[in-house]
Amino acid sequence: MPISNGTSEHLDWLESEAIHVMRETVAQFDNPVLMFSGGKDSLTMIHLARKAFYPAKVPFPILHVDTGHNFPETIEFRDNLMEKFDLDLIVGSVEETIESGRAKEEQGPDASRNKLQIVTLLDTIEEYGFDAALGGARRDEEKARAKERFFSHRDRFGNWDPKNQRPELWNLYNGRSRQGEHFRAFPLSNWTELDVWQYIRQEGVEIPSLYLAHERKMFERDGVLLPKSPYNDLREDEHYVEKMVRFRTIGDMTCTGAVESTATTLDEVIAEVATTQQAERGARADDQRAEAAMEERKREGYF
Repeated sequence: MPISNGTSEHLDWLESEAIHVMRETVAQFDNPVLMFSGGKDSLTMIHLARKAFYPAKVPFPILHVDTGHNFPETIEFRDNLMEKFDLDLIVGSVEETIESGRAKEEQGPDASRNKLQIVTLLDTIEEYGFDAALGGARRDEEKARAKERFFSHRDRFGNWDPKNQRPELWNLYNGRSRQGEHFRAFPLSNWTELDVWQYIRQEGVEIPSLYLAHERKMFERDGVLLPKSPYNDLREDEHYVEKMVRFRTIGDMTCTGAVESTATTLDEVIAEVATTQQAERGARADDQRAEAAMEERKREGYF
């Protein structure tokens, strides 16, 4: 799958930069892995990886941390994708982490397994000896992610210190680490949400149906539209309403909110994203828990 000329000089430049970071990751590290959520960014990452190492097979496995509370559509799409492109999938189970006593299930109507992914992720990285984890995070998503470098150091406990990062002058990346430490690598750092959608259209990348508007039973909590699921308990004043919605991010069903939308095609999604005033993660209930919720999770080893 050779690199195409594309239709946009801007997108071609972003693609070239991302492929460079991927190739640098494989060159500098012995055992990298690509983190996967089933969302548009990780799908873009897989597409870029296939381009970066064509005609060879993608030279690292795909890691999905499964909370057990994922959208059924996400799991089905994941399994079909792995088979279609002959990718090696590793699944880290939050359910098994809880059963082993390594993490404690949250209780109450706002309970979520989102933060529990940290323990499962770090345990899986240690189990397989991964020294670099490629992720699809972008600097425009959230202020904590804006502090990341392309190569982001993690200490031997998996912790991240935003004040202790290596300079990356002239696109030179320092991946040196001590025993037990690892790095996160973020090839999409300079992309925006709109860039991702335009690239997906340009490249014909297949996306889950969750990203397109569809009718779904929803309920509103603290200004966030959450989907009906076996994992969300309604409060006394809450009720389900049938709404036309789509999701801008894909994660745990307990905390991934939707936006009301009529965008049923990719072109309509792009037009909607280009004009929206709401932040991409504004519908994520896990980010509403505290002003610095994402940074606190990232410091502990989150994606």
